[in-house]
Amino acid sequence: MSSFNFKEFQDKLSYHFRPWQRSFQFWVRAAEIYAGYKAFQVRVSFVKDVQKQDAMWEIQHELAAEKIYAMCSDLGGFFLKVAQVVGKPDLAPAAWVRRLVTLCDRAPATPYDTVQLVVENELGRSVSEMFETFDPDPLGSASIAQVHRARLRGDKDDVVVKVQHPGVRDLMMTDIRNLQAFALYMQKTDIKFDLFSITKEMEKQIGFEFDFAREADAMERIRHFLYKNNTKSPVLVPRLLPDMVTRKVLLMEYIDGIPILNLGDEIAKRGINPGGKIAATAKQNILKSLTLAYGQMILKSGFFHADPHPGNILICKGSEVALLDYGQVKDLPDNLRLGYARLVLAIADNDPIGAAESYRELGIETLSKCEDEQKEMFKLAQTMFDTKLPPGVVMLQPFSEDSSIKKIAVRAFQRNCFLSSAQCIF
Repeated sequence: MSSFNFKEFQDKLSYHFRPWQRSFQFWVRAAEIYAGYKAFQVRVSFVKDVQKQDAMWEIQHELAAEKIYAMCSDLGGFFLKVAQVVGKPDLAPAAWVRRLVTLCDRAPATPYDTVQLVVENELGRSVSEMFETFDPDPLGSASIAQVHRARLRGDKDDVVVKVQHPGVRDLMMTDIRNLQAFALYMQKTDIKFDLFSITKEMEKQIGFEFDFAREADAMERIRHFLYKNNTKSPVLVPRLLPDMVTRKVLLMEYIDGIPILNLGDEIAKRGINPGGKIAATAKQNILKSLTLAYGQMILKSGFFHADPHPGNILICKGSEVALLDYGQVKDLPDNLRLGYARLVLAIADNDPIGAAESYRELGIETLSKCEDEQKEMFKLAQTMFDTKLPPGVVMLQPFSEDSSIKKIAVRAFQRNCFLSSAQCIF
């Protein structure tokens, strides 16, 4: 008779209850953040001075940002993706962005012995047989995978080995379903915006990210397009090693560069004034490169990189820009591309009528709750599709009664529009 293995039983039990534990942690923390804002709404309603209100909102956003940061950092997984999406200047209050943007590539790393097993199982050979060197410490670890620097035997150039975290898919699906339930509650109570469609699109896109063979195809397609349509590509796209790609392992060329978040520190370290002309010129060149790349991808090709968070942008020698991680891509049909182009022009031309027409063309259904519908509709378009806040708006206040989202309910928001709205800024 075999003896009872208590440790194995304990591990199985822990694995079985892990989704329930994560769900409980999410709902407790989300309820605390939500309740904090609801209580604050009552307090701020008694203050009539607009400047005092703005100062109070800033403090509230900073308190909430710390709690959101702690939740995303502690739970990891899908919530790191949430931090990447929310941590963009056009999508959240500035205090949230400042805090959440630091979570890029901060996921707990998978131990090297596990990484080695995944690589060997996927590629069918031992690490020592394939690689002359393989750094056990990852260059970075994100929500779905981590990357290691290595060198193949008989080669002189380094490569990057992207390895998927084992068991991460089931965990992330649990997380996203909790977020979908929360999104449904929010859009029925406080924020009259089709949040559920956004979370469904996130579920679809994240599902794609678990297939590295699909990512490899996307990377090659974008690389071919940018290099073919320019004398010199506006951004560097890593070269794929096609014979070393599976669903869970992906090899590509190593590109040496500085993460864009560290650019200011690097400039100062080299004795260059971060506010001087040299730094300003470098920043202008970086912005120009990204603008050209995304303009061509979205408006000319329709197939584009849909995850340009700071962790995926490297600044290389001569202010060249490298765009990494092609797990999230979008393929926009012609009608949506034209709708986006017209909306961007309407915002640039300060044309509320054109913006409203573009909304309808993009399939965004709204319901007005205010007298000056045209003005509020235009403010909402600026909030959703531009990095600059509308004139007179100091910070995004989605819970405020003066918020455009409160006055103009977004009843239907095409899923194709999400993950592409943030890229329209380019």
